[in-house]
Amino acid sequence: MRDFMGVTRALGDENRVRALMALRGRELCLCQIIELLELAPSTVSKHMSILKQARLVDTRKSGRWVFYRLAGNGAAPEVQGAIAWLCKSLERDSFIVQDDDHLQEILKWDLSILCAAQGRKVNETC
Repeated sequence: MRDFMGVTRALGDENRVRALMALRGRELCLCQIIELLELAPSTVSKHMSILKQARLVDTRKSGRWVFYRLAGNGAAPEVQGAIAWLCKSLERDSFIVQDDDHLQEILKWDLSILCAAQGRKVNETC
């Protein structure tokens, strides 16, 4: 029940749902998610923290970069079911399709340039 409640709370925000949908089949750096959502870095960090607490996403740190991906096969059944339902329900949603197109452009950017364009310092974790 606890996992279920955490998942439902995490899915209660449009920006968190958009972030989850962006992670389908790939991992993204926090700076790429910030660029996609067009929100303040602290706001996106908080959203991603909520998703991580709900165990909907996993993280990997590589140097100064923090990468997010959808929770894998070891995730709780509630989490796996929620991710599958979300992806199936929204894959053709016009906002998600628009995000997918925008993300294709974002993925062309070098992470260092993207981070700098967001006004973040070179030694700051992205």
